Amino acid sequence: MTSTRRLVLSSDHAAIALRQTIADHVAAQGWDVVDIGPTTPESTHYPKHGQAAAERVASGDCVLGIILCGTGQGIMMAANKVRGIRCGVCSDTFSARMIRQHNDANMLSIGARVVGDGLALDIVDAFLSAEFEGGRHATRVEMIEG
Repeated sequence: MTSTRRLVLSSDHAAIALRQTIADHVAAQGWDVVDIGPTTPESTHYPKHGQAAAERVASGDCVLGIILCGTGQGIMMAANKVRGIRCGVCSDTFSARMIRQHNDANMLSIGARVVGDGLALDIVDAFLSAEFEGGRHATRVEMIEG
């Protein structure tokens, strides 16, 4: 059975340092972190990293995922192609909280070239501490899932 505190992290080359900062931060909060890289700064393609992380969440291996690229947009688009994934890119804590509460998001995307480390950690905390509210939002999530 998968731990309810198992989280996958991935990024492209533009976000390695921020991904590692987030990994340390969430591990200190008791999350079981599955960091699937990359580990070297050579240019790499964000779609493969977004898809790989999304597959970990969709399979149930991890309950949530956090992915990063320069803007957060491209890797988020790649993740959302995986059935069962609801990923939003966030640059503020309000949006990070709302994508969990209203959209039952199971993945968060952050732009490493958009937000600094301190704000990124606040965004991660807002995302991880929020819970899906259900109710009228459940109907809307079902519509997204198709």
